[in-house]
This record gives sequence, C-alpha cells and structure tokens, in this order.
Amino acid sequence: MTTTPTPGPGESIIDSFVARNRSYAERYRDGGMDARPVQRVAVVACMDARLDVHAALGLELGDCHIIRNAGGVVTDDTIRSLTVSQRALGTRSIALIHHTGCGLLNLTEDFRVELEEEVGIRPSWALESFTDLDQDVRQSMARVRTSPFLPHQDDIRGFVFDVGTGLLREVLP
Repeated sequence: MTTTPTPGPGESIIDSFVARNRSYAERYRDGGMDARPVQRVAVVACMDARLDVHAALGLELGDCHIIRNAGGVVTDDTIRSLTVSQRALGTRSIALIHHTGCGLLNLTEDFRVELEEEVGIRPSWALESFTDLDQDVRQSMARVRTSPFLPHQDDIRGFVFDVGTGLLREVLP
C-alpha cells in the first residue's frame, strides 16, 4: 500500500491536493470518454476510505457511476443521483455495497440530538444508522425497487464488503 505525503507545517491537506493535481494534470490526457458509463452500471457504496470501489470490482475509469455516502444507504439524494444516472446517462444495473466495521453501526439518534444541543439547530437529514448490515442492504434494495423514478429495476443487487478479506458477500432480498 502506498502512503500519500502529509502536508507540511502550516499547509492544508487541500493545498497538497492542489500541488498533486498539477503533477496529475501534466500526465493527463483526455481520452474522449463520454459521461455515460461504459458498463451501464451505478454503484452505491459507503464513503469509508477503506473501500476502493474501482479496485474491489475490477473497474476502470469511465466504467460506472459511483454514488457514495455515510453507510452507502439509499436516501432521497441517492435516488436523485440514480435517477439522473438511469434516465439521462443510460445506466441499467445498480449494485449496493455496505461493509463490515461501518461507523453507522455504532451511531444512534443520540448523534442528532447531540448535534442539535451543540449547534442549536436540528439536522434536517436522517442519520440512517443501522444495527444489522444485511437488513439495511435489503432496505436499500427495497427503496430502489419501489422508486417510481427508476425505470430499470430488474438488475439490482446488494452486497456486504468485508474490510478484512476484501471479499463481497451477496445479500439476497
């Protein structure tokens, strides 16, 4: 595993992103890719930094749309992105990926209460935490399958990624 250099004293991590982007841009060549994913698939996954979606699924740049959020749960915003992905950009399949050791497994609604007490404003969003990975994958599949906005619902599958082994385990509806 390679490690990314950390920023120097007084430098923001984002400053180092900008510097590394200059190096990337020197080698970058527009391959003429279309915004439509080659594999016609959208992947909904957790934002966890241990999950490299492209590598785990053997995908290349341009193969898929990846929609990430805390927990990889299907929220209204996820449905919005999937709707654009299907209706405007031609995807037909959806893979949903949760993972072992997810931070949402340990959070409760107390998190939102504590936020409200700290900042004085109740969050407008639901936390969407869960205690059972498989059941939450099933719930996410059901949310996708029942959305009237998604015309392609015949190839929707859910998985749990094991962060210890790198293997996917399919969750049946």
